[in-house]
Amino acid sequence: MIVTAFTAAAVYVATGIDYLIILILLFSQVKKDQIKHIWIGQYIGTAIIIGVSLLVALGVANLVPQQWMIGLLGLLPLYLGIRIWIKEDENENENESNILSLFSSGRFNQLFVTVTFIVLASSADDFSIYIPYFTTLDMTEIIVAVIVFSITVGVLCYISYRLASLDFVSEKIEKYERWIVPIVFIGLGIYIMFENGTFNALTSLLF
Repeated sequence: MIVTAFTAAAVYVATGIDYLIILILLFSQVKKDQIKHIWIGQYIGTAIIIGVSLLVALGVANLVPQQWMIGLLGLLPLYLGIRIWIKEDENENENESNILSLFSSGRFNQLFVTVTFIVLASSADDFSIYIPYFTTLDMTEIIVAVIVFSITVGVLCYISYRLASLDFVSEKIEKYERWIVPIVFIGLGIYIMFENGTFNALTSLLF
C-alpha cells in the first residue's frame, strides 16, 4: 500500500504540476470569499478526470472523446484572456483590478465552474497517464490511489496559495497583471489547442 501511495502521488504531481502557474495566478487575484471557488473547481475538475479514467480503465465505458475535441476546451481560457485584455483597455483609467470578477460573470456565473473547465481543458495528457495507470491496479489499490490523489490536490492548492501570498510574487503580479493575466490565459488556450491537434483537425474539417 505504501508503494501504491507513493506511486499515486508521483503520478498526480507529474500531471498536476501544469496547474501550478494557473493556480498561483488565480490565488494572487482572489478575494477571501472566492478562495473556496478555486479549491472546489480544482477538486471537481480532477474528480471528473479521475472518474472518466477509471470507467475507461475498468472497461465500464469508453467516454474519452478524441483528443482534438478535448482541445476545444482551450477556447475557454483563450476567450477569458481576450476578454480580460479588452476589459482592461476599457477600464485603464478607472482603477479596476478585480480580474476574477470577469471570470465569475456572464454565462459562467460561478468562479468554480470556470476553474473546473480550465482543469478539464488541460486534461488530455492526464487521461493518457491515468487510464493505463489504473489498469495496473486492483480495487484496493485504486481506492488508495484515489485517496492519495484527493490529498495531493489539496497540497497543490495549498502550495499555490502560499506561493501567491508571498510578497514578491503578489507584488510582481499586481504590478504587471495588465499583461501577465491575459497573456497567460491566451497562451494556455493556444497551447491546449495546439498540443491536442485541434488546429490541425479543424483545418482538415474546413478544407
